[in-house]
Amino acid sequence: MKSIWKFLGLSLLALGLGCESQPEGYVIIGNIEGDIAEGTKVYLKGMNEQSRLSDRDTTLVADGSFTFDGSTEVPELHYLFIEGTRGNIPVILENGTIEVRTHKDSLSFAQTSGTAQNDYFQDYMAYSRGMSLKASSIQQDMRMASSNKDTAVATSLQDEFSELQDEARAYEVSFIKEHPDALMSLLLLERVNATKTLPEQEIQELLNALTPTIRETAIGKRLKSNLEKGMRVAIGSKAPNFTAPTPSGTQLSLNEVLGRATIVDCWAAWCKPCRIENPNVVRVYDKYKDKGLSIIGVSLDRKAEDWIKAISDDKLSWHHVSNVRYFDEIAALYNVNGIPATFILDENGVIVAKNLRGPALEEKISELLQ
Repeated sequence: MKSIWKFLGLSLLALGLGCESQPEGYVIIGNIEGDIAEGTKVYLKGMNEQSRLSDRDTTLVADGSFTFDGSTEVPELHYLFIEGTRGNIPVILENGTIEVRTHKDSLSFAQTSGTAQNDYFQDYMAYSRGMSLKASSIQQDMRMASSNKDTAVATSLQDEFSELQDEARAYEVSFIKEHPDALMSLLLLERVNATKTLPEQEIQELLNALTPTIRETAIGKRLKSNLEKGMRVAIGSKAPNFTAPTPSGTQLSLNEVLGRATIVDCWAAWCKPCRIENPNVVRVYDKYKDKGLSIIGVSLDRKAEDWIKAISDDKLSWHHVSNVRYFDEIAALYNVNGIPATFILDENGVIVAKNLRGPALEEKISELLQ
């Protein structure tokens, strides 16, 4: 499923929902600066059920202006596309008069105003652009430090960049808490869930705190569904059992191979990060297998020969299963949308950690087996 962030971009976020009664419908009044031809088409597009952009309405430019009108029951994220220009203009479709001002050569700097949601959108834009400028400045200094082989400065700048990222994440969580009636809060929550920057339980609590109007949007319903799937494999949950064929064709279940500590490792031969991490997993397994560590690899390969060859090439001497059907029912059961994905279980089969790599993986396994 393609995410809305592909179209929205990192900095294109923000909105709020007013408490006063809304007009019966919406009117979008657009003004375009620059040399724009009469009769240029302007498209209003929204996400369909497959999370792809689809046309909702079309109008024509006259004297540098255009208009759309209609009605909506809940605020929805839409995009304006102008024929012959690059980019798009995110706009929150809500009942009221929405004003859009832009230049045909810089749609990303368009100004939307006139309704509560779109006014909040611009507030967030200002914050996000400021953060982007700071990030760009730090990255430029890091490139210079790297070119000068100044490791001390490079390390300091990396720490500064990490602090900036932490600040941005904290701001977004604060925004969500302070604006429970904002569609922006929901958009931020969806991204947080996709990037796994907060535990599922905390995301669920933030979602529950949003107003019913926001939760009942298409995005709200989708996020609720995704969270329900994620809660099945949240830390503290009993790992769902599964059964699938081994490389020899026999059936093997998770419950059959549980150890004092168990790693469920979702990977594939085609997954470069998986293959890069494999030597570390081999090292951890060799060190702790006699102390009760068990690993079951779940391959998301499409071809059995690729899967079996990768097992041999990487010397993965633990249990393996696969339906050889890419992101199949096991991936769906564990809410795996990307790999590598690992689930660390205790002796009772309860998930105690997820997606640990490098030294963090060994540290957790050592803790469980001490």
